Amino acid sequence: MTKGNIGVTTENIFPVIKKFLYSDHEIFLREMVSNAVDATQKLKTLAERGVFKGELGDLTVHVKLDEAKGTLTISDRGLGMTEEEIDKYINQIAFSGVTDFLDKYKDNANAIIGHFGLGFYSSFMVSKKVEIYSKSYKDGAQAVKWSCDGSPSYELENVEKADRGTDIVLYIDDDCKEFLERNRIQSLLSKYCKFMPIPIAFGKKTEWKDGKQVDTDEDNIINNVEPLWTKAPSTLKDEDYKKFYQELYPMQDEPLFWIHLNVDYPFNLTGILYFPRIKSNIDLQRNKIQLYCNQVFVTDQVEGIVPDFLTLLHGVIDSPDIPLNVSRSYLQSDRDVKKISTYITKKVADRLNGIFKENRKEYESKWDDLKLFINYGMLSHEDFYDRAKDFALMKDVDGKYFTFEEYKQLIKDNQTDKNGDLVYLYATNKEDQYSYIEAAKAKGYSVLLLDGQLDVPAVSMLEQKFEKSHFMRVDSDIIDRLIVKEDLKKSDLDHDDSDNLSAAFRSQLPKIDKVEFGVEVQSLGESNQPVLITQSEYMRRMKDMSRYQSGMNFYAQMPDSYSLVLNSDHPLIKGILDDEKQHCAEELKPVLSELKGQQARLSILHKSQSEKKPEEVTQEEKDDLQATEKAINEQRTKKDNIIAAYAKGNKVLHQLIDLALLQNGMLKGAALDAFVKRSVSLIK
Repeated sequence: MTKGNIGVTTENIFPVIKKFLYSDHEIFLREMVSNAVDATQKLKTLAERGVFKGELGDLTVHVKLDEAKGTLTISDRGLGMTEEEIDKYINQIAFSGVTDFLDKYKDNANAIIGHFGLGFYSSFMVSKKVEIYSKSYKDGAQAVKWSCDGSPSYELENVEKADRGTDIVLYIDDDCKEFLERNRIQSLLSKYCKFMPIPIAFGKKTEWKDGKQVDTDEDNIINNVEPLWTKAPSTLKDEDYKKFYQELYPMQDEPLFWIHLNVDYPFNLTGILYFPRIKSNIDLQRNKIQLYCNQVFVTDQVEGIVPDFLTLLHGVIDSPDIPLNVSRSYLQSDRDVKKISTYITKKVADRLNGIFKENRKEYESKWDDLKLFINYGMLSHEDFYDRAKDFALMKDVDGKYFTFEEYKQLIKDNQTDKNGDLVYLYATNKEDQYSYIEAAKAKGYSVLLLDGQLDVPAVSMLEQKFEKSHFMRVDSDIIDRLIVKEDLKKSDLDHDDSDNLSAAFRSQLPKIDKVEFGVEVQSLGESNQPVLITQSEYMRRMKDMSRYQSGMNFYAQMPDSYSLVLNSDHPLIKGILDDEKQHCAEELKPVLSELKGQQARLSILHKSQSEKKPEEVTQEEKDDLQATEKAINEQRTKKDNIIAAYAKGNKVLHQLIDLALLQNGMLKGAALDAFVKRSVSLIK
């Protein structure tokens, strides 16, 4: 028997391995099984080259639990190791500079493993003792046993072993008993090893017998050694891809379509990426791409090698060229990764473009599911926009689809304003904005339907990309001001009539939390609605954008601002104004007379004081100015109160306000109930 110390310069290496070097203890099983698979693969290679002339036989890797002994054993029939090889690969693990590295990487201990390839030593994260029984494939090789209890000292001795290969026996530590549970090991093998290229057996298959599940003699193989991405696309059918998708993501809806990746220069990469049916809630769709290295699962957090927007895809990427540290859980940024990212982006864009050109009808049928993904890509990656602009679509409210260029050609003659800007009209809800859409259609305008989760941010992006263009939601203004082709006609009402009419409606507007109303009078023609509610495109869009971009909370806190537009040409508005004059004229007469007198006095005072330097204005003159302003405000308040008292009893005025609110989904509760009762009384 040989005894010795593992070639390290510090006795603290095992505690470091146990506590710090791996981000997640469970990956020890992946490392152990991966080593067994690697040893088997290497033996197969030697056999192919004629170096190994013996019978390969059954190459299955076996994982066995013995709860009574507290052991987990991983066995292979691969290369095996001689005593010299154990000394080289297990004992002398290039640790001459480990102390320096421990100091250098004390804040990022994972990096140490990345330098030394310490896969085997992950076993000590969960084990109080590890034993290796190994016999080399070489003729006449002596089987050996290596054991270590987690300190730098080890024992190495000759033993009897009938077959070539390696058995690694892990004596599971007391604080890691979960790894002696069958279900836990089964789930880890399924997670990390289900596509490894050598059969892996865990226990026996079971069958139902005499009212219970019993083991059979057949090994329970937990992996598929030839997953779909390793096969040539020409040999596969659509059903193969759909079946594999269900294997990866049980219970998921059928994917839209897929891309089979296969490249060997300037890097090696294979895989299959699926387009899921994504309609909303981006975050729920993330972490669905699984990264493999030679069919060994690494991670499903692939932001390091896949552009952010492509993390919405599902599927598998397998590449031995992606640089990983030993835990294989953290991608290291370098130029190769960026090349892979660029390649995947290009392949995705090419595939989308190909489907669009080959079968546009099918592509259009899938657009509503694709839109979120493509918008996200165009918003987050400039180079993807450059590729996607030719196959990104716009859909109008009638369900017709257009490319960006097609839609521009459709609207350029009729939707160009007096400044030469192209105006894209859009709705976000066909039902809520129905009357505004119909008003636009009556003008011969086309209206887009932008009801997707990222459509509003996409609008702002497209305004920057498109030349001399802007987007307006159909309810953001009256129809004649959405696309201004000539100077609008002003209202025929004089200032006092317009002011009094506005005051009447303003006084009866409801108090709604976080909502502000302004009132304006506009000449819109007799055939247009008497009252409309509009919302500023700019402010609404800023509030919408604040949900997506940090630093815009200022807009999110602001109240929603609406304009109540009164059509002074409509008979109902004219009728309210005439009725107001008739009922309020006598009561308003002295107030208006006093108001005009005070306003004239204020004008004289302002003129007089403006001709003096500030220090020359006497306190008496300042007091006079202040008293006059106060008197004006008092008369205005009297005037507003008289008009409000009249407006309160005008059923038609209330009906028009409520109709406008109802049209915009803003009439609810008691106000809606009052509207219904008033409507019934007006019909009577």
